Amino acid sequence: MVKVGIIGATGYTGAELIKLIHNHPKAELSVITSQSFEGQPISDVFPIFNNIIEINCQKLDVDIISHQVDVVFLCLPHKVSMKYVPEFYKNNIKVIDLSADYRFTSYRAYESAYQKHNSKELLDKSVYGLSEIYRDKIKDADIIGNPGCYPTSFLLPMIPLIKEKVIDPDLIISDSKSGVSGAGRSPSLATHFCETNESFKPYKVGNHRHVPEMEEKLKEHYGHEIKITFVPHLLPITRGMLTTIYTKVTGKTTRADIEEIFHNYYAKKYFVRILQKNKFPDILNVKNSNFCDIGFHKDENSDRLIIVSAIDNLMKGSAGQAIQNMNIIFNFKEETGLNQI
Repeated sequence: MVKVGIIGATGYTGAELIKLIHNHPKAELSVITSQSFEGQPISDVFPIFNNIIEINCQKLDVDIISHQVDVVFLCLPHKVSMKYVPEFYKNNIKVIDLSADYRFTSYRAYESAYQKHNSKELLDKSVYGLSEIYRDKIKDADIIGNPGCYPTSFLLPMIPLIKEKVIDPDLIISDSKSGVSGAGRSPSLATHFCETNESFKPYKVGNHRHVPEMEEKLKEHYGHEIKITFVPHLLPITRGMLTTIYTKVTGKTTRADIEEIFHNYYAKKYFVRILQKNKFPDILNVKNSNFCDIGFHKDENSDRLIIVSAIDNLMKGSAGQAIQNMNIIFNFKEETGLNQI
């Protein structure tokens, strides 16, 4: 059994990880930490765990925890993670970081969106945890930078098309919508019930910090810098994410060509489902799952291409993909512990 620690276990992602590890046949939850609830049973924080999971939140002490676990999931704020990742790495503990601190190859790209990076020497050691794309690197990695939810919903459909150079890199528009849980568990006016109920609105238009993450990964696969237009929206739902991408194809690329590319990339990837012609993703159909559903429409009278993807932002966009990466690292089947309905 793989012994697991969840650092910062009392947010939405931490709670999701606790559920997944509890039901994982090859992993055991050994440690959970919480600064706010130190010493308290996790069932006091989330009563759903009452009589099911009897474990107390403990203090974050890297040296003590390193003797109790094989892998840690860090569910900490950006910049806080980079304080602890080097210590766990030094202790030979596998690290799956759910903040943005180790998602980037370039520390300059990270710093342009977040803040100064205090352990940039480890960026060469970390692997971007988009499981279907970077699997071969993930399996030998010591540090995984788990992708953001918006980038996951955008990059899974886009990387194959960019890599095969069948779409115009100068026209990529992503219109993305997320459930409110994507903002985290800490209360704020913007995510207050009365502010989000019966509401639908964009936010951080033109300056969302996931854009540099997406553009860096597109550049890696295309070979040149790509700029995208990205507009996130807040949906009045708890969980789920739908991304609609507008672009245009190059040359005489047909719908059949696009379908063949997706098939070649994802036919053997359990968690990516390419939908049939005239079928499009629905958040309801991926809720509480680790699937990414992708559908698309190619206008036969023009070069226009519309791609739609749907994920659960707390699963494929966060905790589920983190478990998938753990499965890859420890040579388990990727769907282990993740094929619940």
